[in-house]
Amino acid sequence: MVTGLLAKEVLRFLSHVGLISPRSMLRKFFFFLKTLPSSNLHSFHHQLTFSATPHGSNHPSHILNPQIYTHLLQTCLQKCKQVKTHNLFDEIPQRLSQFSTTNKIIHAQSLKLGFWSKGGLGNVIVDLYAKCADVDYAERAFKQLEYKDILAWNSILSMHSKQGFPHMVVKYFGLLLNSGVWPNEFTFAIVLSSCARLDMVECGRQVHCNVVKMGFESISYCEGALIGMYAKCNLLTDARSIFDGAVELDKVSWTSMIGGYIKVGLPEEAVKVFQEMEKAGQEPDQVAFVTVINAYVDLGRLDNASDLFSRMPNRNVVAWNLMISGHAKGGYGVEAIKFFQNMRKGGIKSTRSTLGSVLSAIASLAALDFGLLVHAEALKLGLHSNVYVGSSLVSMYAKCGKMEAAKKVFNTVDEQNVVLWNAMLGGYVQNGHAYEVIELFFNMKSCGFYPDDFTYSSILSACACLKYLDLGRQLHSFIIKNKFASNLFVGNALVDMYAKSGALEDARQQFELIRNRDNVSWNVIIVGYVQEEDEVEAFHLFQRMNLLGILPDEVSLASILSACASVRGLEQGKQVHCLSVKSGQETKLYSGSSLIDMYAKCGAIDSAHKILACMPERSVVSMNALIAGYAQINLERAVNLFREMLVEGINSTEITFASLLDACHEQQKLNLGRQIHCLILKMGLQLDDEFLGVSLLGMYMKSLRTTDASILFSEFSNPKSAVVWTAMISGLSQNDCSVGALQLYKEMRSCNVLPDQAAFVSALRACAVVSSIKDGRETHSLIFHTGFDSDEVTSSALVDMYAKCGDVKSSVQVFKEMNRKKDVISWNSMIVGFAKNGYAEDALRVFDEMKQSHVTPDDVTFLGVLTACSHSGRVSEGRLIFDMMVNLYGMQPRADHCACMVDLLGRWGSLKEAEEFIDKLNFEPDAKVWATMLGACRIHGDDIRGQQAAEKLIELEPQNSSPYVLLSNIYAASGNWDEVNTLRREMREKGVKKLPGCSWIVVGQETNMFVAGDKSHHSASEIDAVLKDLTLLMRENDYFVQLDYFGNDEEKRSVLHYLPTCLQRRRAASQLPEDAFVFSRFNTHREKFSGCRPSFVQLMDKEEHKEAAVDPP
Repeated sequence: MVTGLLAKEVLRFLSHVGLISPRSMLRKFFFFLKTLPSSNLHSFHHQLTFSATPHGSNHPSHILNPQIYTHLLQTCLQKCKQVKTHNLFDEIPQRLSQFSTTNKIIHAQSLKLGFWSKGGLGNVIVDLYAKCADVDYAERAFKQLEYKDILAWNSILSMHSKQGFPHMVVKYFGLLLNSGVWPNEFTFAIVLSSCARLDMVECGRQVHCNVVKMGFESISYCEGALIGMYAKCNLLTDARSIFDGAVELDKVSWTSMIGGYIKVGLPEEAVKVFQEMEKAGQEPDQVAFVTVINAYVDLGRLDNASDLFSRMPNRNVVAWNLMISGHAKGGYGVEAIKFFQNMRKGGIKSTRSTLGSVLSAIASLAALDFGLLVHAEALKLGLHSNVYVGSSLVSMYAKCGKMEAAKKVFNTVDEQNVVLWNAMLGGYVQNGHAYEVIELFFNMKSCGFYPDDFTYSSILSACACLKYLDLGRQLHSFIIKNKFASNLFVGNALVDMYAKSGALEDARQQFELIRNRDNVSWNVIIVGYVQEEDEVEAFHLFQRMNLLGILPDEVSLASILSACASVRGLEQGKQVHCLSVKSGQETKLYSGSSLIDMYAKCGAIDSAHKILACMPERSVVSMNALIAGYAQINLERAVNLFREMLVEGINSTEITFASLLDACHEQQKLNLGRQIHCLILKMGLQLDDEFLGVSLLGMYMKSLRTTDASILFSEFSNPKSAVVWTAMISGLSQNDCSVGALQLYKEMRSCNVLPDQAAFVSALRACAVVSSIKDGRETHSLIFHTGFDSDEVTSSALVDMYAKCGDVKSSVQVFKEMNRKKDVISWNSMIVGFAKNGYAEDALRVFDEMKQSHVTPDDVTFLGVLTACSHSGRVSEGRLIFDMMVNLYGMQPRADHCACMVDLLGRWGSLKEAEEFIDKLNFEPDAKVWATMLGACRIHGDDIRGQQAAEKLIELEPQNSSPYVLLSNIYAASGNWDEVNTLRREMREKGVKKLPGCSWIVVGQETNMFVAGDKSHHSASEIDAVLKDLTLLMRENDYFVQLDYFGNDEEKRSVLHYLPTCLQRRRAASQLPEDAFVFSRFNTHREKFSGCRPSFVQLMDKEEHKEAAVDPP
């Protein structure tokens, strides 16, 4: 039965490859087994041997020259022994060639003498050919043998096994069975090894049966081969059964059992077997050592691996490679490099695996100097052009930030493959070269390489970085077409691309399609919602992830803690803190630093400090987080922490300095900011780095040192980035240098630097301040062509700019065209724009629309709405809105809101209620409140309350001329000229001066400015001549009644300083086309023209019949 099964297995394979006729082979195979008496099976193996001495070593009796025959035979046997002793098959190919040549000479001589195929000489010649790996000669000589003994058969079988042709082993084994020659234990060992390599389990089992039948089961060769066959076929139970039943285990058996456990993923069992082997007194060979070292590496027990490696005699390159790669993969790059250095000192030549592993360790450390040495080693060994080593070199240079060097290596590799392309793509991604990633991707496709999952991950990362949503969608289509959509890495990259490109709904849809989500899947979608400031959904997803039993990692914890910090959600942050403790993430670098940041931003700085104290070691990340937290509330403590960093040897980074510089936002802290600036220079950090450069510019700008900021900006290298340009423009705009900000913006455009969102917003703010509607419209055009018109913040700035320039129509148009109005700033811009331009009903209408859109109003919203109520006399509605702000939305009124309420009540005659409102305030009224009250008293001629308000205002701002002028107007209106003169004398004694009023008008490309008392304008004479006409016009419309508020003719004439502007408007209106837009603006104090100027503007508009815009008081 056993014999039949073995025959069937062998014949099935041989018939499959077309080597024999199954029927004839089967007949001969059964005949062979029948000729062997069962009683002699167990004793037969004693007659067989696998030695260099042929069966019947004496020369045949019919040989004519026995001495020559014996000499040739002994020479062959000696060479066979030398090959076996020196293991030349694996290590010295040139010497093998020499032995093969010697064998060919012997072969030729024996052929010449006619006795090569007679006796044992021919079999030994075949054996030597086989040992020299001369396959062609070995097979031809073997076929010509008259008598093939088991030596020749085993030689051919062994040769094909070592050459990696197990199917040929099975073929010749079938021929052996057909020849009538008896196999021995070595034959079975070779065949079992080939069955294992071919995974021919059934055939191996039948060979096992015949091993038992022939009595070889207790021979170590067969035991080791059987254990190895079953182990390699993942049949550990059968292997262990033979292993445990073995009488005397040799090294091969132990090593096979160890290797079997490793193969099926049971390294712990492999280690146990190895320990049993040592206890049994069996000295492990190199294979056993290497196998167990590999097991220790897989288990992460690098200390045990190092200990075993130190006990290993004659360490080979495989063992060294295991130690280098194991430490590199385990994150111990320094130790990996040390092993490599010791290996080189020991004279062991590096292989491609050696170089690949050590380059991986070097890359993790960004140790460029070591990388250059290893590159030189690769060049010396001729491995630099190998695709495996080349890929490792590319990755190393990329991690060290040397993409030019990586590109050179990439171009020198002879045979490129997808792995090499992916290494180059990944390098560009890591270094932020998104454009190069896209270019290389298309080059890769044009060269005929098909992208894999890593390729798509890299190109999608580039699209995410550049926010190339359209290209990302196209790639998504290719991914679906090429059946990569179900790949987890690609799926995660798609979610990340959509999220970072602003298509959060698409990202969510792709996320829900991923079936086998991992931590990365959850992280990218949570980060997406956090970046879009949708913290509620981020919290929901984080909770859902935990309910599914997926433990958060450092990234997810850091992301959700960032969301807690953004909404100042201390309670949520504490819950996440508990979860981080439970999952053992509390003291890890990123999660621990995020906890510090969260507590600091939520005002719990003591808790942040406790987290730092609990961390096993301080890192620059955790220290930076705490410094940033302290910098905003206790700069001195932040500086002390910075000093502690330096003492402990922790290298500060750009973030450290930026956190400190951001806190130096007052003139009193300018000296500290300058010291930090000097330290940055001393440390050799790049000032024109976006991060540091912006922080330094911000520090000088916030300290009102615009000149120092301008000098620093000029020292930055060209070309300057858009971020640096924006920082400078924004700083100038915020420091009332709007003209300079606009000029710098134009210079930025002349340098072909494309503005970003922040640059556009800053430029529009400057346009609004200087009322440069022409520059505003040009900026609007560029915003439209660059696609920023779809950005909500930029559109809000446009609404604000047009409104402040008086072009309410354009402001409304931009507001209507906005696709998204989720931010309260958008609504505020329109509400305040309507309110400031006197369109109270429209402002209130937009306020109602805002509430219906479920956008929560803020303090600015209510300020705009209250202003609208004040300008339109909606006193009752204003009271309701103020009450809504306080009681419904829970907002604490600022001084601005209170001043607006005083203006609302006082302007429309409720002075007593306004006075009571001020008395009930829970804070000390500031100058704005009293100035508003004083203005209302002037309108209604309330001397008593006006004097009280003026005294409070003079007390708060003794050098401000406004209270003196307003109170003087009140006295003048009531005819109390003595008090008027008293106020004038008091102003002179205190040195209070009035700033001269001025106005300007932009007509076409020309800006005309007029200052009270200044007659330098080129049309001054014409203006004086026309003033009489204007005066007459004013008298006819009873306008001069309002001038009685001013005490004497000098003041009346100073009030008329803005009349030239009105004259210029008339001239402009008469000369420009019907659709021309003329803009004029006044900086005259509100107290001087309140109640008189708008009526005059209306009068002029009636006369001109032209569209015009005027900035209201």
